[in-house]
Amino acid sequence: MSTQKQTIKPSTYVGKKLKIIPLSGLEEVGKNCTIFEYGDDIIVVDLGLMFPNEEMPGVDYVVPDITYLKKNKNKIRGLIITHGHMDHTGAIPYFMKELGFPTIFTLPLTAEMIRVRLEEFKLDKKVMIKIIGPDDQLNLGIFNLSFFRVNHNIPDSVGIGIKTPLGIVIHTGDYKFDHTPVDQEPTEFHKIARLGGEGVLALLSDSTNSEQPGFAVSEKKIGENLNSLFDQARGRIIISTFASLLSRQQQIINAAILHGRKVAVSGYSLEKNLEIAIRLRYMNFPKDIFIPIRAIGDYPDHKISVICTGAQGQETSALGRMSKGEHRDVQIKHGDLVVLSSSPIPGNERSVQNLMNSLFRLGAKVVYNKIFGVHASGHAYQEEQKLMIALSRPRYFIPIHGERYMLERQSDTAVSIGVPRENSYVISNGCVLEFIEDTNPAYVKLALANRFTNHKIPVRARVAAKKLPSGYVMVDGLGIGDVGNIVLRDRQLMSQDGMFVIIVTVDNETLDLVGSPDIISRGFVYLREAKDLLQETRKKVRDIVKDHTSVGRIENWSSLKTALRDEIGTYLFQKTERRPMILPVVIEV
Repeated sequence: MSTQKQTIKPSTYVGKKLKIIPLSGLEEVGKNCTIFEYGDDIIVVDLGLMFPNEEMPGVDYVVPDITYLKKNKNKIRGLIITHGHMDHTGAIPYFMKELGFPTIFTLPLTAEMIRVRLEEFKLDKKVMIKIIGPDDQLNLGIFNLSFFRVNHNIPDSVGIGIKTPLGIVIHTGDYKFDHTPVDQEPTEFHKIARLGGEGVLALLSDSTNSEQPGFAVSEKKIGENLNSLFDQARGRIIISTFASLLSRQQQIINAAILHGRKVAVSGYSLEKNLEIAIRLRYMNFPKDIFIPIRAIGDYPDHKISVICTGAQGQETSALGRMSKGEHRDVQIKHGDLVVLSSSPIPGNERSVQNLMNSLFRLGAKVVYNKIFGVHASGHAYQEEQKLMIALSRPRYFIPIHGERYMLERQSDTAVSIGVPRENSYVISNGCVLEFIEDTNPAYVKLALANRFTNHKIPVRARVAAKKLPSGYVMVDGLGIGDVGNIVLRDRQLMSQDGMFVIIVTVDNETLDLVGSPDIISRGFVYLREAKDLLQETRKKVRDIVKDHTSVGRIENWSSLKTALRDEIGTYLFQKTERRPMILPVVIEV
């Protein structure tokens, strides 16, 4: 079939195109954002952030590059959010103004989590959030949207069926198929199958666990394992998990109730999410189960359990501060059981290892997922991915949400159950995947002969030659995008070999050097222990200044600064084999 396809030339159809543009979220885990565009209409699915890796010192978050959306903000008909995790919602407050405050459509829990976040930015009164249900339909420009409930590790997670003039596109969101969910309704398989029966043009499917064979572990099993840990523990139990993993928090509280323990909470985001879930009645338990974190010393250790943030090794999180002995209310001690109820996000492995090492040194017993099942992923394994593909029967398959190898692996899975290899598109951020109706009779005959799909419109897909801007936009404090590759390179350089500041004062009339050059070293050498090196460096600085001032008056000192930077940099490398950042300063008096 594939050989025949290659010999059929596309028609010259030049009508409107359906464009699917993964702006971010591919070849990475985080900052998910996908654009669907047809003519003058755009809808955006998710607008998340990503946490920085070790190569981004000082950066708070990484968010998508929305240059294309800003240029086309008048086309945006709505922002649809699939669920409440930060990698799908976290960038919303940073970009709503630049996008012209489009209406947000999402389910109740997600809506409230977004609203609370917008409050922190004083934007809650400016942004319209419309609450939808899984049975609702939306007409946004040319697009007609329907929804189907999926299981994830946060309630109110949905996938989306997007009806377009060229066919139906399914976006799965983050999903798994959990037949025994603890605080959610099961996945609405019948809706996915119904869309598949109508004919699905393309399926965009979560790839996070595409390497894992079989089925994801049910949350019910995790609850059983947590109960067994509570059975065995004789001291305090401190459990760290994601702030938005409400189903896990419910199970921890259930285990605490069963074993007669009080629950204390530490972590701002965790407290906020619990407050929302309780207010909206997504979580149920006796009100007197909670005690303030500062009151844990008033109870025996075997009556205390703590839920906190920090399982990813963040230094400033609640558990991070406990591991360094800096938490105001909780000091880790012998007899404590610390449970990391999560799996490391790719790139965080070393931070999590350092966290565990510190906890062990303080005398705690640490339980984590590799040695005992205390975490279930919210993402589909291979057999669940196959079921999603089989139910939807797409003509084209587009793996999303994951590193490149995850996308490739799910593409292989799709091909293994009948999707033609040439119809599976593994693309990267910023790629524009175009769908165009092709009226070439030979292609029509070939397209309709594909028995895997019910899609009846002969649509040809292609990747446009030009990619959209899709690089990292970094959030550092109040700055958005003002930290770029050059600033990062400087920070990395300073973190590796330090900084070396040379201050020379020159007489404006005589051009003579005034006094001895001042040298400041940070992270390079300790000045008191490197007197010989500094003495030789000062001598070399004097020689360089003398060479540059001997020619007479200098209008611009940039050449002297460049010489100091280059020659002193070379000299210091010869002496130390280190390359500190050289910052020359010339002062005229």
